[in-house]
Amino acid sequence: MSVDFEVMWRTLQPIGRMASGGYRRSPYATAERECLAWFEEQAAARGLRLEYDGNGNVVAWWEPEGATGEAIVTGSHLDSVTEGGAFDGPLGVVSGLAAVDELRSRGVTPTRPLGVSVFVEEEGSRFGIACLGSRLATGALSPDKAALLLDRDGVSLQEAMGGADALGRAAWLDRVGTFVELHVEQGRDLVHRDRAVAVASGIWPHGRYRFDFTGEANHAGTTRMEDRHDPMQTYAMTALAAAKQARLAGQRATFGRIEAVPNGTNAVPSRVTAWLDARAESEAALADLIAGIERQGGERAERDGTRLVLTPESVSPEVTFDIPLAHRLAKVLDDAPIIPTQAGHDAGVLADAGIPTAMLFVRNPTGVSHAPDEHAEIADCLAGVQALADVLAELVA
Repeated sequence: MSVDFEVMWRTLQPIGRMASGGYRRSPYATAERECLAWFEEQAAARGLRLEYDGNGNVVAWWEPEGATGEAIVTGSHLDSVTEGGAFDGPLGVVSGLAAVDELRSRGVTPTRPLGVSVFVEEEGSRFGIACLGSRLATGALSPDKAALLLDRDGVSLQEAMGGADALGRAAWLDRVGTFVELHVEQGRDLVHRDRAVAVASGIWPHGRYRFDFTGEANHAGTTRMEDRHDPMQTYAMTALAAAKQARLAGQRATFGRIEAVPNGTNAVPSRVTAWLDARAESEAALADLIAGIERQGGERAERDGTRLVLTPESVSPEVTFDIPLAHRLAKVLDDAPIIPTQAGHDAGVLADAGIPTAMLFVRNPTGVSHAPDEHAEIADCLAGVQALADVLAELVA
């Protein structure tokens, strides 16, 4: 089993790796499609049947003779954020395939269909909506809205997909009785607990919000500071206010992407567009955080003679995973800890759609994620595979 996991990991790891050590596996683009081809080859080598939906998601089915009833599915995603880490997403896919190998080595024959899934555009790095593939598959995002999505180069979603697929709810999800996603921990809770694996309790509510600051373009040298209507100044104050409010409330607020027009060194910009990622311990806390940031940004805009318009682009509610299922799996795993996460996952979308869902986390010694230093030791990855196999054996019996 260890050889299978490590060989798979070595063959997948170089795909999309940049000179910096980070990854760029943009959805529907070359590196991510190479990762998908890798998955298809691994599934074929194991005799698994591939099923595609019209959204770019795929499931590899293990369906022994006599396996009937609701399916058990595991899996994750293969895309990454720009300059992302190796483990976020792919660890769950590789571990799912390795868990199939482990179950076979144990002589386990599932009485239910067992699938290993790959969801597309989980990160939202190309089209701005996190968990795009799972949202389309569950019907949480309408095909009409998805058809309007453009990437930063003006390429539409259907153009990126090649225009052949039909967006919409995935029929294969109707067969799923339980979904389990394994993921590298995005934090250091397990480091402090000195445990390799945990079960998830839920996901904080979170969202992505576009802030459009508009002002008056002008000359950087000839325009007095007091005569400016500079949206960059409004943005800067809003970003500082967001960080302070989140810090004081124990929540999360991050402006990680910004665009300026005309984007010239010697010009006062006419427009600044910035994207805020905000997360909080409850939906009420998230709403309060966003309202406070918008209020302070609006007040600063009045003083600067600029204008602020806030547009929610993608908002995910609080997710509580199936509590009896979480406790059942924790017991299977020798009373593994049950912990929350502040990161969004496809598992959260499926849970919100009413599918009984659980997550397993594998220890990350650095605590870093969405960056090249994201890491998990091989020994912990193998512990994760064993844990996933134990969980799947419990569920397919």
